[in-house]
Amino acid sequence: MNRLLLTFNAGSSTIKLGVFRLDGARARKIGQGQLDLHLAPLKLRLEIDGERSEVEIDADPAAAMDRVLEQVLHQLEVGHAQGELCAVGHRVVHGGLHLAQAVRLDDAIETELENLAPLAPLHQPQNLRLIRAIARLRPGLPQTASFDTAFHASQDALARRFALPRRLHEEGVLRYGFHGISYSYVAAEMRRQALPEAHARVVVAHLGNGASLCALHAGRSVDASTGFSTLDGVPMGTRCGALDAGVLLYLLRQGMSLDELEDLLYHRSGLLGVSGLSADVRSLQQSQDSAAREALDLFALRCAGEAARLASTLGGIDALVFTAGIGEHDAAMRAAICERLGWLGVRLDPQANAAHAGRISRADSAVSVYVIPTNEEQVIADDAAALLLTSATGTPS
Repeated sequence: MNRLLLTFNAGSSTIKLGVFRLDGARARKIGQGQLDLHLAPLKLRLEIDGERSEVEIDADPAAAMDRVLEQVLHQLEVGHAQGELCAVGHRVVHGGLHLAQAVRLDDAIETELENLAPLAPLHQPQNLRLIRAIARLRPGLPQTASFDTAFHASQDALARRFALPRRLHEEGVLRYGFHGISYSYVAAEMRRQALPEAHARVVVAHLGNGASLCALHAGRSVDASTGFSTLDGVPMGTRCGALDAGVLLYLLRQGMSLDELEDLLYHRSGLLGVSGLSADVRSLQQSQDSAAREALDLFALRCAGEAARLASTLGGIDALVFTAGIGEHDAAMRAAICERLGWLGVRLDPQANAAHAGRISRADSAVSVYVIPTNEEQVIADDAAALLLTSATGTPS
């Protein structure tokens, strides 16, 4: 029987699934799926071995995640992928100070993840709901976690420090950085493609509903736009990005409660807040409303500014890489960002950019510009497969 490995990439409103066949330490992707938690009735969209299907799930994810996942697992094992589930790997947003590599989950680690939930309130609680539901449904089934923060553990203390009293830094109030699973994949993919800049100075722009940029040197993270929480850096779909702390003090003194402030910063700001229309760049690109254009222009301005800051950390820039939903598919946004970086020697090839080619810079560009689709699910699956093999052989990790 086929040995299956399932990955969960949980967002605030969607759960992406990766379906893999296990062959020793090798995880080969055979399909993917998605649950949109806002849909009623809930539907599981699957594509397994090239065949697409849509299955209605008879359960409410807000009240009965166990029932949702029970039906999902049944559809995969019996109905579509037809195999025995051997492990589940999870993308977990925040690993804190101590979880700097993928781990096999246990009660102690779950407790540590729960303590970090206030730093990633859109994602961490959802991660834990899935982990605990699987544990109840399949006691003893190995579950692993790959952390968005882990890739950034290579940054030195200076890059991670806030200008706050030292005791706070020592207590863990520092810049963690996020989207590390995506950056890890892009760095590895640059090496796989033997790109000449793979070991040089690279700024990667992971631009999606959640967005950030990262400075890589020789494939290692040296600085990132995101910091202590998933709010920092560039504006996102509904999140504010970098914000003067005085704004928060002002709003609190004006009588806004902590819950109202959290809702404002995580759910009502970013592209949605500026445009007043949508958090979706595709909708904003199609709109004739001046506020929609302002939101897009602000996003491009902040992304270009952050790329320039990261180039300063690196002491120069040899390549700029776009990835994730906006980065991979929105030629207009890539052009807007690159135009603002022309002073750095960025020269875009309009035809290559419009075609979403792998390399979209002109031959005379001082900075190579690439589009590299990310694959977080593959990283999570590879981590899980390696941890399973380690457990089976007794080899220390």
